[in-house]
Amino acid sequence: MAKYSVSQGFEEDLLLLDKPDLSSYKPLVFGFKDKSALQKLLSEKRPEFHDQLKGQVMELNKIRNPQKKITAEEQELYYKKWISEVDSVSYGLYIYYPWSNKLVHTVTKEEFIELRTSRNKHKITEDEQAKLGEATVGVIGLSVGQSVALTMAMERSFGTLRIADFDTLELTNLNRIRAGVSSMGLPKTIVVAREIAEIDPFLDVEIFNEGVTDSNIKDFFGKDMPLDLLIEECDSLPIKILAREKAREMKIPVIMDTSDRGMIDVERFDKIENLPLLHGLCKVSGVKELMTLDLKEQMEVMMGMVDFDNLSPRMKYSFGELGKSLSTWPQLASDVIAGGGNAAKIARMIVLGEDVPSKRYYFDVSDRM
Repeated sequence: MAKYSVSQGFEEDLLLLDKPDLSSYKPLVFGFKDKSALQKLLSEKRPEFHDQLKGQVMELNKIRNPQKKITAEEQELYYKKWISEVDSVSYGLYIYYPWSNKLVHTVTKEEFIELRTSRNKHKITEDEQAKLGEATVGVIGLSVGQSVALTMAMERSFGTLRIADFDTLELTNLNRIRAGVSSMGLPKTIVVAREIAEIDPFLDVEIFNEGVTDSNIKDFFGKDMPLDLLIEECDSLPIKILAREKAREMKIPVIMDTSDRGMIDVERFDKIENLPLLHGLCKVSGVKELMTLDLKEQMEVMMGMVDFDNLSPRMKYSFGELGKSLSTWPQLASDVIAGGGNAAKIARMIVLGEDVPSKRYYFDVSDRM
């Protein structure tokens, strides 16, 4: 007779659970004209349904009448009148998120964007918001890059975002990446793309799960729709240099947030012909020369690029601990999130054509205490 343990039975039960599609990151958008497809989804998937249309309709009334102090009772009367004139079930859009099996009822796309950006005014004008909505931005590396990408998504500072990272989310990443333990093992690109889709299903996100490589760099930088801006946040020294060479060739500005001491690099390859890589701190002519160096020599190149003498004391110490007590350099959520905000603001300024000189900037709170 075969032995059957409690743990074995539990394992078999787990295998019977529905497995979500780990590759999905784009929501499905249904209008009521897609009624048959929507009904099929409801019957087959039985999603968790979130219908907050009433709140959105009342919010629209509020933001469109800023000169009035509308009471809760007046809002209820407004909604009753609205619903007497509009079929609320067929109104707006239904957004389905395959990875969480949730269905959300929203107002129309135009109204959704109006609501999403209403609190940006007048720090971002309507014309500026429209210009930002046409921008194509690339992000390489999604640890620090995640914070920049999500901040830009919240402000709607792009229309299309290309994100590249070959890595998957690990538990050690959760000291600085805003994600839950249920996302462990997923590609970082998927984690970021899903979060952006849940903030705004109408932003276009393109993912490069293998990171940026020699074979896909042309696609990442864009042939038909070139990048307006590159945010480079990867750990790979060869890719850091290769990406800058490509950006210089295509005259695309580059931002890099290093998080230590709030250091942000801005390289205006779009403004300055033959600008030296990383303000001349990169001591090799390009990636071809870099690949002729041994690991020790490559580390010396990296130390020059980060300007070792200007690192924080604890970061300097950490460099000496690589391969001893550390497997990679440390980063803290407070630094990464602050840097993400600063980089996102600089990105917005560049896309809008403001004067942002090519240089290295420090936004170090410790210097002001």
